Amino acid sequence: MKTVAIIKYGFAAIGLAMLAGALYWYQHVKTFVAGASVAEGTVVELVRSQSGSDSPTYRPVVRFSANGQSVQFTSSMGSNPPSYDRGEKVEVFYKPSNPQDAMINGFLALWGGPLIVGGLGAVFFLVGAGIWLGMRLKGQRDDYLKAHGTPIQTKFQTVELNRSLNVNGSHPFRIVTQWQDPVTAEIHVFKSNNLWFDPTDHIKQQQITVFIEGNNPKKYFVDVSFLPKLAS
Repeated sequence: MKTVAIIKYGFAAIGLAMLAGALYWYQHVKTFVAGASVAEGTVVELVRSQSGSDSPTYRPVVRFSANGQSVQFTSSMGSNPPSYDRGEKVEVFYKPSNPQDAMINGFLALWGGPLIVGGLGAVFFLVGAGIWLGMRLKGQRDDYLKAHGTPIQTKFQTVELNRSLNVNGSHPFRIVTQWQDPVTAEIHVFKSNNLWFDPTDHIKQQQITVFIEGNNPKKYFVDVSFLPKLAS
């Protein structure tokens, strides 16, 4: 459960930090453009960059004139395929006091960085928030069933590993019980919430209480309050 909490809060915190960074980056670019001078530049080269096994990207090298001097800079944003061709004319924003501080007037060059960081931040935050919200809603539903559900006595069947969930290489356990509806004669199988320890040695009884919503066994809560609490 500690690992789940770390993932939940860690992803949300990383997401918020990246969103804040993206907002700062956006404001920085916006301020830069507002105070920049404009010049016409020429793409003189495409610099190839590659990290590990990732596909290479190509960053344009641009030359322009400012204050009577020739200035050359390499764009911080690259793409594959290249967004520009050698010899292509581009508009350049540059800081009058430091012409080397320049950017191509293009959507990717100006706003690509903030968009990428902001998009990744949103994904991280939504994952963390989604885990938190899902656990909260599940807890509220369980509390409701414990307070207002119909208790039935089910027969203990087995303890299984929930292999659909993997946290740091470990799977949680679930208690499986069974009950036959006396009205319909249908067999219903119930599974407890995830348990991060093996409860097998602590199950002494064959009857385990399950709370169902009214007469709907599909909405249920397996009562495992008889188990010892896992140390934090």
